[in-house]
Amino acid sequence: MPDPERAPRIALAFDYGRRRIGMAAGDTLTATAAPRPAVAAHEGVPDWTAIAREILALSPHVLVVGVPYNADGSEGSMAQATRQFAQALQARFALPVEHVDEHGSSLEAGSRLKDQRASGQRRRRVQRADIDSAAAAVILTRWLAGEGDRKT
Repeated sequence: MPDPERAPRIALAFDYGRRRIGMAAGDTLTATAAPRPAVAAHEGVPDWTAIAREILALSPHVLVVGVPYNADGSEGSMAQATRQFAQALQARFALPVEHVDEHGSSLEAGSRLKDQRASGQRRRRVQRADIDSAAAAVILTRWLAGEGDRKT
């Protein structure tokens, strides 16, 4: 009989920002993450309808939010707003929400995308929304590797 604790789980990750929220999806079976289209935020208020559509389409088991920390381990300036976003996600969608340190994820994502463009793997110009969603994929990859407060 299959062990439900070991069953593959789908995760949806978020890179919260005041203008855009990057998203990425992945699963614990393949331990891979793929960027999804970023959603708009207006003065820090997410487009909840767009997020709900993504959750409905993917049926994730867990939501992962990148929390900004500084290099010294202290919380970054956006940490409180990000935690409020995570709490709102949990309240709205009744799914477990876990946190991962997102320090440097946008820089890492931007560098990867620019390298892909330079090598010809990517033809389209790199947009900020692309970087946000690629950063969410970095966050999810970290979570899949066991970083953060993973409970699954």
